[in-house]
Amino acid sequence: MSAKRKQLESGFQKKLIKELHEMLPGALIYKNETLQGLPDLTVLWNEHWALLECKREEDAKKQLNQPYYVEKANQMSFGRFIYPENKQEVLNDLQQAFGLSRKACDPQSE
Repeated sequence: MSAKRKQLESGFQKKLIKELHEMLPGALIYKNETLQGLPDLTVLWNEHWALLECKREEDAKKQLNQPYYVEKANQMSFGRFIYPENKQEVLNDLQQAFGLSRKACDPQSE
């Protein structure tokens, strides 16, 4: 991956982490970098958890094991590929999976 592409994904990931902290007060969000293919972020909030794989765009290349881990996480709790084009949909799905209403968590919805 080129340095510019990595920077685009990294910038998206940084903004996403900030938005997740605003949406889920007190959540623990970890960046996963140890196991190839493991999704980028682990989100822990109360009794809920999610794995999110950040991509700079929908068609970005996936590593060998990423689809497996995202699907496995989704079967167990919540797992998704997330990129700018589907971010709102994924965050809405995450809130629903975590038992939250969008209005309760989104100050812009008021």
